[in-house]
Amino acid sequence: MSETKIVVACCQLSLAVGDADGNRAKVRSAISDAARAGARVVVLPELANTGYMFADIDELRAAAEPLNGPTITEWANLAAQYGLIIVGGFAESGDGDLVYNSAVLIDESGVRTRYRKAHLWNREKDNLFTPGSDLPPVVDTAVGRIGVMICYDLEFPEWIRMVALDGAELLCAPVNWPLYPAPDGERPTEIVKIQAGATVNRMFIAAAARVGQERGQAWLGGSVIVDADGFPLTEIQLDTETIVLATINLADARDKAISERNNVQTDRRPELYSRIGKPLEVSP
Repeated sequence: MSETKIVVACCQLSLAVGDADGNRAKVRSAISDAARAGARVVVLPELANTGYMFADIDELRAAAEPLNGPTITEWANLAAQYGLIIVGGFAESGDGDLVYNSAVLIDESGVRTRYRKAHLWNREKDNLFTPGSDLPPVVDTAVGRIGVMICYDLEFPEWIRMVALDGAELLCAPVNWPLYPAPDGERPTEIVKIQAGATVNRMFIAAAARVGQERGQAWLGGSVIVDADGFPLTEIQLDTETIVLATINLADARDKAISERNNVQTDRRPELYSRIGKPLEVSP
């Protein structure tokens, strides 16, 4: 029987290309702090082992690690030490010279799944990362069913729907959100999209983001844990390293009813949605 009420932590960190040891130490400290604060599930940012702003593919290849490299090995040791489930992003050296923007879910037994980002963002397409081609995984864990995806993946409602239909109660997402201008008083649209994904699927979503500056790129921050009704459970902090924590009841995500006669899954009419699965014809 899985646990129902658990504490989830999102570690919002400042990381840097070229500082593997510093990145690893910062993540190690954040995981330990989250565990001491009572977290059972800990989410880390995208590319937490390397930073993000690579000059070229050679610099990326030099920083990337295999699945059994020092970063994932250390996370597995920490998961075993503290009794955690850890979801974190890393630059993965894969087949031949290919590099993937990947994430792992690790528990006390070791690596449970590895996911490679399917939807690449901006310069990630510039001969840097190879896109993944597998569906986002959903893993049975000691606390419930957890899905995994990465950053820009969250902007595709079809992708979030996939993990919801596979029974995910909590979706964990390592992210690196660039800082873009927004109207005064408005919540960043990255967070709004997560709220939408949570409420239309009746599913918790936890996203761990970056802060600080890296080679001229400012990062938004905004790590957030959203409940199954689409409301943030954590204070939105945009400009500081922090750990945000929330206690969630996964039973809420198992109930897909939104009224006496409506259910976000059984009310679907997939026979009408066939166009969604077809490639878009773009004029030259």
